[in-house]
Amino acid sequence: MSFRTACLQLEDVLSGETRREILRELLKAKKFDDQLARLREGMRAHTFKTGIGQAALSETVAELDARTRLDGFDVLHDWDGKADVPNEEIIPVDVLNYLMGARTVVGEKQSKVLAMLIDYYFLYILALTSMRAWDERSPDDNLQHITDLIQVLQGPQGSGHKSLMNAETLILIATSHFEPDVRSYERLLARVRTLHSSHQMNFALAHAAILASHLRHGFEALYKRDVGNMREDNPPDYPWLFFSVATLTKAYVRMHEAGVQGLEREKAVEGLLNGLTPDTRAFLAAKPPAALIPFQTEHAELRELLRQFKDDLFKEFEDHRPSEQNYSPLAFTFNFPHNLLKGLVVNAMIEGEGSKLTINELLTGLPRTEETRNARVTFVHTLVSFARSSPDKILNKMVAVINYDPVLGIRNYNKTISLMKEYLSYEL
Repeated sequence: MSFRTACLQLEDVLSGETRREILRELLKAKKFDDQLARLREGMRAHTFKTGIGQAALSETVAELDARTRLDGFDVLHDWDGKADVPNEEIIPVDVLNYLMGARTVVGEKQSKVLAMLIDYYFLYILALTSMRAWDERSPDDNLQHITDLIQVLQGPQGSGHKSLMNAETLILIATSHFEPDVRSYERLLARVRTLHSSHQMNFALAHAAILASHLRHGFEALYKRDVGNMREDNPPDYPWLFFSVATLTKAYVRMHEAGVQGLEREKAVEGLLNGLTPDTRAFLAAKPPAALIPFQTEHAELRELLRQFKDDLFKEFEDHRPSEQNYSPLAFTFNFPHNLLKGLVVNAMIEGEGSKLTINELLTGLPRTEETRNARVTFVHTLVSFARSSPDKILNKMVAVINYDPVLGIRNYNKTISLMKEYLSYEL
């Protein structure tokens, strides 16, 4: 099973009538729980009944999954932190089970929920396929193929729910839960570094924002505001965050020297600022933390670039200062991005209407218009309310896994700027 063959099979399923035929077959059962049970059976077998036969993905999924597990990643199963083993069910089935018996899903909502569950399943099959992009020639083209398929998945043939924008973000979602083989993240990062600069930039923008939100959440809720504890518990995250900050810094320098202005430069500045917030000292102190020791030369180069362009960066960072009046990703925190994705999907199912904002649009305040600001603020508060209704128990305290706090965002900003001025005020 080649990467291209898998993509062509998925393209055939996603671009035609297959998903609608799967839905029609499910709706033949009279009760919603029976419809869910039939869909769950299909997800477990990776085979779905249609009006003219079957959509069978079992062989494709089995082969892609086996090869990806050899790389150290179990994309389809979440990790049970309490039992210290993978969950028995695949992630889409976990979400489906959550909705079993849900009295809030009634009437016309039921068919829309089923359609969104079908799309959520296929998003995870795309996630699994995306991990094989390096198996064949031109990983850059292969990633673009996955991005194109994401657009097809979220197009008119499906539920209308929009989750994310590109393959780079999907790969981060696919690899965001715990994996016992921590070296797998190192090997994946080495692959990412072989990509064209445009794809590296997409990875950097997504990873800087997501890892910043993830680490800030842990800093407040799990590590008792102890940076040392945070570093010790997140060794795979630091090389990725460093890669993102370094990539965004270099992109900023290129645009600065070329006199490039506009949205792309603003995105690089916002992403760089966000990426620096969880642990500014990790990037600016002369001695990097243990997880960044292998990157000492690049670490020194990053510090020099930040020192060289600090005055302009401080001016441009000011445009991204959080406030009560704007939407800022610096005020946004969550525990794991795949749980954020679950929140988006479950919220859409309960509302009975697909989300019009993607994860990527919650990871930025750009572009800044009153319409986009209001949409982001309204949506993120809906997610926070949902998270607060089902909190996690952390250190004997109930904590929402998603939070948005402008006051905390302002504090993050001020602390980051203060540390940058302290560490960059002398010759490195």
